[in-house]
Amino acid sequence: MDIKHYTKPPEHYVGDMLVYFVQQPEKGVPKCPDSRIKLMMQGAVKAGDFLGKEGQALLLYPELRGSRKKIVKRILLVGLGKDEPSREMFRKAGGTVAQRGQSTKSQKILVKAPDIESKKLTSSDICECLTEGLILGSYQFRKYKTKEDPDEETGTIKEISLAGKDVSGLRRSMTRGRRSSEAVCAARDMANEPGNFWTPSHFAVFSRSLAKKYNLRARVLGKAEMKRLHMGGILGVAQGSAQSPTVNIVEYRTGKKVPTLLLVGKGLTFDSGGISIKPSGGMHDMKMDMCGGAAVLAAMQVIGQEKPKNLDVVAIVPASENLPGPSALKPGDIITQYGGKTVEVINTDAEGRLIVADALAYGVKKFTPDAVIDVATLTGAIIVALGHHRTGLLSNDDTLAEKVTAAAEKSGEPVWRLPLGKEYRKQLKSTVADLKNIGNRTGGSITAGAFLQEFVGEVPWVHLDIAGTAWNFTEKPYIPKGPSGTGVRTILELVRDWRNK
Repeated sequence: MDIKHYTKPPEHYVGDMLVYFVQQPEKGVPKCPDSRIKLMMQGAVKAGDFLGKEGQALLLYPELRGSRKKIVKRILLVGLGKDEPSREMFRKAGGTVAQRGQSTKSQKILVKAPDIESKKLTSSDICECLTEGLILGSYQFRKYKTKEDPDEETGTIKEISLAGKDVSGLRRSMTRGRRSSEAVCAARDMANEPGNFWTPSHFAVFSRSLAKKYNLRARVLGKAEMKRLHMGGILGVAQGSAQSPTVNIVEYRTGKKVPTLLLVGKGLTFDSGGISIKPSGGMHDMKMDMCGGAAVLAAMQVIGQEKPKNLDVVAIVPASENLPGPSALKPGDIITQYGGKTVEVINTDAEGRLIVADALAYGVKKFTPDAVIDVATLTGAIIVALGHHRTGLLSNDDTLAEKVTAAAEKSGEPVWRLPLGKEYRKQLKSTVADLKNIGNRTGGSITAGAFLQEFVGEVPWVHLDIAGTAWNFTEKPYIPKGPSGTGVRTILELVRDWRNK
């Protein structure tokens, strides 16, 4: 989909749909910048069908009688409500536009950016978030459909134009929003791919293509290299599968003496649970157990485009399958993680922490980062604790945790911090190894975080458990059913706003 700036007056537009945003008044007809439209919506307001409430939409079909002059086919009014404008309000508004555009099969749409005075938002903020909502709300995954049903399928938006003041600022904010959104869509695409068409080797191909396109460094560790490095977590999880694991490393370097941020994303391309096999119901969703890895690499796409000057970024995605093959890990097996710690595998379905632990330990030693963030669909327990509304955050550093929390709130991907402490670490004691890979049934997300903490040392670290938000996220107009791409925009907000002091 193409998104661009429109320089002519909106009333001259002759495409498929023209969109205005209106705020809900205390009483009367909502204000609209086009006086003609105000007259057209009076009937709907009088009937109580449209009041300008947030999320409300009114579709109008204008007529120009007695003239052959072309006019726009549809006019869409989208309500913003009475509340103080926020970034999330405009993302949702953009998503609403996209949904209505698809349902009416509108291919070309013009959106008039609202002229709203706000103490918290600039016009650039509004345009950036509108752009995000428009692109993210337009997302569809139809790669494997061989036939379109005209009676059931929604349309595909081909072009969206945005009209507004402050031309240079509008274009910059549109570019910023477009890059973020396209990266999220790339992460969604990866997650939507079936397990037979997105394997550990596909992560390797994607990593190398990123490096080539954006002048980054890429390295892929194969099984032989993992054996040499004693990455027993990744090798152990992968040994039941015919697919060889990969460790995918992408580096962005400024060439200056600046801090290094290490990103680690879980890349389990299919998780059956291994010998501790999962129930069959819902197992098909386990093709999305690699959403953390997808988020990390998608974020690197934008980092490669924008090339921040005050931060180096290294991304590592350990990728494998977890299947109950004849050589699969068995409950009670003991493995040796990178760095030498031994782990008694009590449950083979607690595999994500094993591969992420190897990547964390390797990344900390190899790249000596100043901060570490890992993103993983790690535990079902986080869904019990927080539902599908917030990502779980655990950290050993208050300052970094606050930075990530602020970035998450700004991006509309809210988090909730859970505690860490020795009392949780005690659940991981093993009588035959250094650690067990699970504790008891209580505090499962916290003990998973405590396990990962063992592999980062004293480096400031944040763990994001996205098992509840990577798919089936809180319903929003710009987030479809299925994978959400969560984590991408949080990382980007953090990198864009990074302060070295």
